[in-house]
Amino acid sequence: MPELGAVDVTVRPALEATSADVLAADGFVLGTTANFGYISGALKHFFDTTYDEVREPTAGRPFSYWIHGGYDTTGAETAMKQITTGLGWKLAFDPLIVTGEVTEDHLASATELAATVAAAAM
Repeated sequence: MPELGAVDVTVRPALEATSADVLAADGFVLGTTANFGYISGALKHFFDTTYDEVREPTAGRPFSYWIHGGYDTTGAETAMKQITTGLGWKLAFDPLIVTGEVTEDHLASATELAATVAAAAM
């Protein structure tokens, strides 16, 4: 895991995050459940309401994401790839895909994912 100095982290629930939050960020860690084979309604709403305004100014910024589903995350994975490709964001760490129960290993991987995105944003 990368060694990091001080990192300012802003956490926003998807339904509260705004274009201003995205424009102010140097990188992004996104998370979603896989609901009926797609990303959560809250994350979809976030992308629907911010996409056009942030697409060009944030192109090239580092990101990664996690998806947690009960059994199938394929549709959610496809959606995340299509949306973030359209935004022009650069994948800094392989996404964490979890089906079933979340384990300590998953949590450790999530920490590494976030630290890598933070390091890429510095």
